[in-house]
This record gives sequence, C-alpha cells and structure tokens, in this order.
Amino acid sequence: MAALCESFTLCGLGPSGAVGLGGGLLALEPGPDPDHVLLTDRGRTATLFKVSDQKPLGCWSVKHGQIITCPVVCNFETHEYIAVHDDKVLRIWKNKDINLDKVFKATLSADVYRIHSLPNGGPVVLFKGGGVRTLDVLLEAPQQEIENIISDEIIKWSEAFMEGQQPVLIFATEKDGDFFVYVQKLKMNSLHKYKLEQQELSRPLSFTAYIKNQIITLLCLYSNDSVYEVLMPLQQNSEEEQILSKSLLLKLSVSGSVLKGTSFVVLDKDHIAILGSLAAPGEESKECLTIWNTKFQTLQTSKELPLGTSGQLWCYEEKFFFTHGKVLTVMMYKCETSSLAAAVGKLKDSQTPDVSSFVDWNTLADEELVVSFQSEQSVALKSESKMTLRSKRNTVAKVQPDTLSVGQILLNLKDASTTVFENELRQLVSKAQMPDFQASIGCVITALIKRCKTNPKYYPQNLLLHIVETRDLSYSLCPDLMAVALEKKDVHLLQICLQRFPDIPEEITYVCLKVFLSISEAYLQTTDVNLESVISYTDVEFNNKEVKTEIVENGFNAELEHDIWNTKITKETHPMADGELCPVGPQKAALLNAVLQSAYSEAFLLPHLKNLPAQQAVLFLRYLYYLYVKCSEKINTTLPGTRCPTISQIMDWMCLLLDAHFTVMVMLPEAKELLSNLHKFVRAQVRFYSELNKIEGSLQELQRRNHERDSQTYSIEVLEFI
Repeated sequence: MAALCESFTLCGLGPSGAVGLGGGLLALEPGPDPDHVLLTDRGRTATLFKVSDQKPLGCWSVKHGQIITCPVVCNFETHEYIAVHDDKVLRIWKNKDINLDKVFKATLSADVYRIHSLPNGGPVVLFKGGGVRTLDVLLEAPQQEIENIISDEIIKWSEAFMEGQQPVLIFATEKDGDFFVYVQKLKMNSLHKYKLEQQELSRPLSFTAYIKNQIITLLCLYSNDSVYEVLMPLQQNSEEEQILSKSLLLKLSVSGSVLKGTSFVVLDKDHIAILGSLAAPGEESKECLTIWNTKFQTLQTSKELPLGTSGQLWCYEEKFFFTHGKVLTVMMYKCETSSLAAAVGKLKDSQTPDVSSFVDWNTLADEELVVSFQSEQSVALKSESKMTLRSKRNTVAKVQPDTLSVGQILLNLKDASTTVFENELRQLVSKAQMPDFQASIGCVITALIKRCKTNPKYYPQNLLLHIVETRDLSYSLCPDLMAVALEKKDVHLLQICLQRFPDIPEEITYVCLKVFLSISEAYLQTTDVNLESVISYTDVEFNNKEVKTEIVENGFNAELEHDIWNTKITKETHPMADGELCPVGPQKAALLNAVLQSAYSEAFLLPHLKNLPAQQAVLFLRYLYYLYVKCSEKINTTLPGTRCPTISQIMDWMCLLLDAHFTVMVMLPEAKELLSNLHKFVRAQVRFYSELNKIEGSLQELQRRNHERDSQTYSIEVLEFI
C-alpha cells in the first residue's frame, strides 16, 4: 500500500523567490544532514536548505559571467561542498566560507559531466568523455590527462553506488539513436560496455538503477508509456560489448488513461513514483505525481499538479521534491509491504495505518479523499446495509467520535453548518490522544482556512486563536493561516503566530512589520492585543501619543547628559525630538515587539526590508531608538516584563534597518535629527564603558584585597586610583 501525504513549500523559484532561482532548478542533492538538501540553479547559485524548517542555511554564488555547470554536492566525509563552474573550474568550500572567489580552486584538463558523492566512498568525478576519477586522485594532479572513452557519444544519465567497499559508477550514453550503458568499478579499474536492445518507434526518456545481490537493475522509462527492466551482473568476465535485453515491467495505463512520464524514482522493490501527464481519451492532459505497484501492475495513488511542473522529480528521506508552478514543493509519502489486497484497495483497516491525518483540503480533491478512505467506508456500508434509516443515523453518531479518522471527519463536515462545523472541530482539537497529532491539527486549521476562502464573511478568530495558543504548531503545518490573518488584519492572531511559530519565512515577517506600522493607532485601540511585553515599562494609557516612562539614570553625570541631549532632563516626560517619548502607542509597540523577537536570517530579510516605505522606516527606527534608550537606563540593560525584546535583538534590528535605508534616511529632513541623536547616544555609551574599562584593573585589585583581608581586624585603608 502506498499513499501520498501532506505537502509544503520549501522555497520560491521565481525572480522574487526565497532563493532567487529565476533561471530554474538544475538539480537537488542531499546535504550534510538527513534534513538538509542542496539546491543548484541554472545559473550562479547554490543554496543549502533545512527541509523541516523551510529555512535556507547558506547561499553561495559564483561571479557574474560564470555559470555552475553541474550539480553542487556535499562531501559527506569532510562536510565540504564541491562545485564545477564553466565545465572545468573546480571549487571546494565549507559552511563558514562566504566568498567563493577566496575558496579552493583547481582548473581541470577536461570538461566535467557530473560529480557523485557517496556516503562512505567520497566524491567521484565523471567527465564528459567518460573518464572517471575519485576526487582525492584528481586533486593530486588537477591537470592530469583524462582519457576519452566514449568518443562521439553523449552522456544522458549517471549514478553512483557503494557495493560493499567498492564504488560503482553507471552511466548511459546515446549516439545516432543507439543507447549504451557503462559500468565502472573504480577500485578494480574495470569498465564494461553494454548496448541497450532497440525498441521500435520508442526511445528511453529517463533512467534509474539500484544494486542488490551483485545484480544491477536498470529501469528505463520509454516514450511508449512503458517502464522496462534490464538486469546486469556486477561481476563480468567478458570485456566484449554485450547487447542487453529488456523486459516489460509496467505499462502506464489505467482505465483508458495513459501516463506520459517525464521522470521517475524507485521507492522500494515493489513501488516506483512517476511524474508526468495523465491523459484520458477526449480530455485535456493533467500533470500529476503517481505511485505504481510494479508487482501487481496497479496505480496506487496520484496527485494532480494543476500549476505545472518542470518534469524533474527527486526523492530523499521518504520525501518527494518537485517544482509546482513557481515554488519547490516537498511531499511526504508512505510505502508498505506489497500485497494483493493493498494493491486493489481491499485491505482492511487493521492492516493499514491511517494516512488521513495528512489530508490537505487545499490540494486534495474530494474523489482522492474518498479513495484514501475507501476500505473504511466500504466496511461501514456493509455493516449498515440492512439497517433502517433511523438506526443508520444512530450508528453513525455513535461510531464517529471513536472510529472515524481525522480526514473522514473533515470530509463529512465539509458541507455542515457553521455551528456544527466549529463545535466538531473544537471537540477534535481537544482530544489528547490522536495519531500524528501535529499533522492532524494542521489539517483542522487548513479546513478552517478553506472555509474562510470559500465564504469571505466567515472568519473563526476565537477558534483559530485557541488552537494556536494551546498547540505547538509551526508555519509549515498551516502556511495559509498567516496569509488569511493578514488579509483580515487580525493583528492579535499575527502577534501570537510571531511569538509561537519558529519557522516563519522572512517575507511574511516583513509583511507583518509593514502592516503593523501602517495600521492607525485609533484602529489598534479597538482591537485586542497582548500588552504583556510593554506594560511594565510604558503607561498603557494612550493619550495623544504621550506615554510616561520611568527614568533611572545609569551612571551618567549631569554634564554628560546635558552634552548628549542639549536640554534639561526632567523626571516625567521628554521632548519628542529627543527620542525618549515612545513614538507609538502600546498596542503597536506590543506588535512590533513580536516582530523583533521572531527568528530570521539577515541575508534573506534585508532584501525585503529595503522595500519598506521611508516614513515607516523612520517610525520603526524611532521606536527601536526608544527601546535602546530604555534598555540603557537599566543597569542590567534589560527591559522589565515578559516577552520583551533583548538589547541584542533591538541592536540587530537597528543595524539591519540602517543597512537597508541609510542613504534614504540621510536625505530625509525628519530623520537627520534622529540619526544625530542616535550617534550622540551611542558615542556617550562608548565613552562611558571606556571609562569603566580604565578602572577595571583597580576594581579587580580591590576585590582581591578584600578576599585577603582578615575579617577579625579593624582597619581603614586609603586606595588611590591613578
């Protein structure tokens, strides 16, 4: 039994995408950790992503005019990254490296086709002429001559494996319509060449292979909508070219529909996944991802992809990776031991786990939901076939809470009234024991968001708040939640999401910041916002933007303070120009504090922050300056209260905002005085801490003397600080 589960977006691929893969995706390779993948675009950039958080961990680019010509891979033994640009230039770097111009470089003597990295065998380099070298051997003499084995043939596909301690490289070539397969055993320095048996009126489109029991199994996806299997013994005595015969493994047709496959991967010994276009007679073809059972020749499951794909499919750690529209999508899947009952959809509930908790109403059609629950519903229908209508209703009401899966409940409630819908979901969320609990809660939120989109007047704010506040969720489990909250201007829900979600994309963080800065103070006074992060250091009574603050001097003398502010300091309020009066109301301050404490990557937030309107940037900088002054007033440089931003977070955001808008702020008249005051305040603090550093040695000496003094003896000592 195989099933497609929940999916999520890893990153955007368009010009405004998260990693700027505007030229499309060249390849996806595993990273140094099972949760990491390396993306290489068709241009200059390679990006390392953490899949579970949808967060980029690093991004490297070659110079303008240079092009990465084969997929970037990770050396699993050294945790280094290897790239080839302009066919012959090899680059090797580590995570800490930023500028690829300054990392290791070697110019090779021949063009590289691809580098394969093996977990226990190191990187293997395949050249376009068919020559093969391990990376270690190649680095000993980068300009060594590389033999040309395949003459006029063109390499179409390659893969590397470990058979015991022996690295094995397989690659397929094409010349004048004929296809050849080469098997290279590196340690034994042996190469065997095979010719694929020709197929009339069709040709191979894609290859994949695996090794088991000294037998290489090569699978070929042909243009006649079929998958063929070719077996090759790893141990081969004859060095002559042999013709490989193939056998039909799978015909890609079901109920009159034919799948035109573009790429495929092997999942286990009985299942393969194929990406392609499914066409029925008289209907328009639809791109979809399918899983087939090769043992019983059946289509197990499919997922329509209406936004289109690039035809590329990758599979790592039980996850599919493919482009869908302008994003790179990750989809989970499950494969179980193949049996005839599972293959034809007749497996009983006790034999199959519930996969309905991964149902996504945004992506799964109703008929797909029905298919996934087919066996459960068929059992229920058989048991009810002889009951009266009233007894049926009683049975359904009695069975539903205990036996129905999350997906079935959501499907049954799709057309229910608003009251019934919310009541059932509240009961569902309150269940302590639930399989795949986090994913199930994500499905509940997705169902609520789906209904919001269907009915614009419907918005269950209280229920959404309750779920987010009481359950440990993440942005990736419910990616549409914050988008709907932004559309509804639900600042309270946005505030809670910013505080609780650990994986919010930088683009969403920026949009929240922009919305918070643009909303009027009058509107915010009518909304419910959590003020716990500001109530301890501001007066929550909002009156003409005056917020009284408690001032505690932190070691500054009166002359120094007068030099900084050029005005007399009072104990209650301060002039607006001097920056000590909070420039925003308490509600807006609490929302901005939530933004300040959210996780982000500076490299990916900065491009978005540059789009912030100048007036909003100045207002935000005024508030950051206000917080900076407030922190500096306290001896421990921390704000009182809970969920307050730290001085490090405040300074990081201040530096980031100045990096994004410094030129604009220098030109704005209303910002000049703010920048001047900020400069004076920072200069005064540097001067103050410099003075403290001067007496640090004396204070340490005093502390040492205190420890040495006899506590029983009374004395008066005079210490002179020079």
